[in-house]
Amino acid sequence: MSWKRGWKRALVISTAVIATLGVAGGVAGFAAYRLGWGPFAPPQADMTIDRAARTATIDAAIDVMERYYVFPATAAEVAKHLRDRMRNGDFDSITSAEALAETLTDRLQKDTGDEHLEVRYFEQPIAELPPGQDQTAEEKADEESTQKRLNYGFETVSRLKSNIGYIDLRAFGRPQYAAAKIAAAMTLVSDTRALIIDLRKCGGGDPETVMLLAGYFFDKPTHLNDIYWRDQNRVERRWTPATVQGTRYGAARKVYVLTGGDTFSAAEDFAYAMKVSGRATIVGAPTQGGGAHPGQPRRLNAHFMMFVPTGQAINPITHTNWQKKGVLPDLPSSERNALNTAQIEILKVVMATDPDPRAREAAKERMSDLD
Repeated sequence: MSWKRGWKRALVISTAVIATLGVAGGVAGFAAYRLGWGPFAPPQADMTIDRAARTATIDAAIDVMERYYVFPATAAEVAKHLRDRMRNGDFDSITSAEALAETLTDRLQKDTGDEHLEVRYFEQPIAELPPGQDQTAEEKADEESTQKRLNYGFETVSRLKSNIGYIDLRAFGRPQYAAAKIAAAMTLVSDTRALIIDLRKCGGGDPETVMLLAGYFFDKPTHLNDIYWRDQNRVERRWTPATVQGTRYGAARKVYVLTGGDTFSAAEDFAYAMKVSGRATIVGAPTQGGGAHPGQPRRLNAHFMMFVPTGQAINPITHTNWQKKGVLPDLPSSERNALNTAQIEILKVVMATDPDPRAREAAKERMSDLD
């Protein structure tokens, strides 16, 4: 299962997997890792394409939309628009593979408002894998290597002044790798008076890891989100786990989540669920992507792949999601000042309630530094 995000809004869609970020028997979710798909991919040479290659790629994209896109009626409209444009010769001047991928991506996103829809060109041929196999051995090794190099999404874990915990999370890595990192991070901040989770540069990741991290902030399993899958016509109920590794933070202490324009997909999933459940205060700028439709990459042909959403997130409290709307902050601030804003809110509580005069004075001094 995977959320997906392009590098424009900062995700590790870089390494090696055609799709699965951890759902049994399926390749679906909120962020797709793919060899050469993302910020750390090596430069690749463009390729000249002729009319036949261009037509075949567009036809394949139309077929994928009609067969898999979460909203069949929308898919039918998009397919009609693309066919009309082909008949009108709107794509006839495109001879660059990169340009075709960019044009199709722009067209798909404009027609649907869905920024998860994306077509990518790959210089190296994309392997056709047998049914049930999601990665080549090379892709799996490359993915594991890159996730390790990126510390499975954890950029910084620290303790700020006045005993405030801080986690800068850049991606929700695969749970089998990220679980130990989450446990270590949560143990390090377990004695802090409040916690700030910085998702301003987090572009997405694995939804199972979203649930895994969220589980540290509740005292019992909590129903946070559902996903409706078109292909199976079923609703997947998503709860936080009953047990966690390391130290549970619990439901009593304040949690603040920082958001901004680069917060997307699985990061929005986490922020939205924590906000709606009343467990966290969202601080910063609204998220811009509004990506609430999980999906997977699908091979169009030897040099093109398309990410297509096949599911729809449904919050059990609001009965809707953040698609197109994004996640709105509870405490609006500029993205740049979000960390200071969250700290000031925590320090106000310290000054008003801490019985230790030394703690109150330290908080006062710190507030003057941040104002």
